[in-house]
Amino acid sequence: MSEQTQAPGTPGTERRVVVVGAGMAGVQTAVVLREKGFTGPVTLIGAEPHQPYDRPPLSKAVLLGKAEGSAFDVDFEALGIELRLGSEVTGVRPGDHELDTATGSVPYDVLVLATGAEPIRLPGAEGVPGVHLLRTLDDAERLRPVLARQHDIVVVGAGWIGAEFATAAREAGCAVTVVEAADRPLAGALPAEVAAPMAAWYADSGTVLRTHARVERVEPGTVVLDDGSRVSAGAVVVGIGARPATAWLRDSGITLGRHGEVVADDHLRTTAPDVYAVGDCASFPSGRYGERLLVHHWDNALQGPRTVAANIIGEAPAPYDPVPYFWSEQFGRFVQYAGHHASADTTVWRGDPATPAWAVCWLRENRLIALLAVGRPRDLAQGRRLIESGTPMDPELLADPSRPLKAATA
Repeated sequence: MSEQTQAPGTPGTERRVVVVGAGMAGVQTAVVLREKGFTGPVTLIGAEPHQPYDRPPLSKAVLLGKAEGSAFDVDFEALGIELRLGSEVTGVRPGDHELDTATGSVPYDVLVLATGAEPIRLPGAEGVPGVHLLRTLDDAERLRPVLARQHDIVVVGAGWIGAEFATAAREAGCAVTVVEAADRPLAGALPAEVAAPMAAWYADSGTVLRTHARVERVEPGTVVLDDGSRVSAGAVVVGIGARPATAWLRDSGITLGRHGEVVADDHLRTTAPDVYAVGDCASFPSGRYGERLLVHHWDNALQGPRTVAANIIGEAPAPYDPVPYFWSEQFGRFVQYAGHHASADTTVWRGDPATPAWAVCWLRENRLIALLAVGRPRDLAQGRRLIESGTPMDPELLADPSRPLKAATA
């Protein structure tokens, strides 16, 4: 990507910063700008009418009625952050430094794209009664009474969100069947030998897991699979992945990647002057992993805004190259992952996956590059630091689950 000149700015400058997207990445960008002393106008535009909120609780406390919402604890008025909620952005004209919205144009001096990702819909299921997605607060509120009535529920997709929803539905007393087109859960996220032990978690919780099961169509009250079998469904929840919410950028001239994401550089700058991209909607080049990463997880939306804000005020931060991290609570287990395992040349198991607590370490040239920890949060915390430091590891010592990770260095 060619270098471009971003207006350097100082904390006292009056340049107008407009942030599109009121999720974690957008809110955090606006807040960090104020923390760093930026005093110019900051406008946060969100498509939803609700006060900006955090998404992880939607599949847990909000869904089960243990919380009414998950609004961020941010006093936007006190911080001088203008909120424009329920406002759909339809385009951007970088040459004019203007956004197009349903209610008119919005000028900017610096633009931050933080529109996140949107769920992939099940083809042919649009408009069928009882078919749900779980991405927004409105989605969670529509699903809450479904769980309360203890419907028979079919979940399409055994990825992270499918497992989390199935967990909540079982906790609510629903009968749950999860149908997955691949041969195992988390097929797109983890190697077969690592994901395979997780299939037993479904049965242990009373959830029916059907693999090699592709949905042919959805009828009211029934999911029809491609082998002709029919699964009774009082409700259907689709969790087959997400894609960057960037369709509105296609005619902007801003470069998009092969997944539709905004292509950002190692300072999260886009190919348009004075435009940054952060969070689920953007990919960035990782020097640590030697490839471009598109990370759809909360921690990336939390960390990236610090780089964006530092650039806007002229701090010249280090390149953005985090160790990706996420967690999932499913079927009574706390699952954490750090790093990126694609280039590993060695896999080391710590503990027996048939037990409640175990971990998998991925090494490249005897350096830890990724770690999956189930019920072993200390492994995760130590492993994340070891990935960041690039400390050489001893695979034989690493395989001893009684030995702390930090004591398994070469």
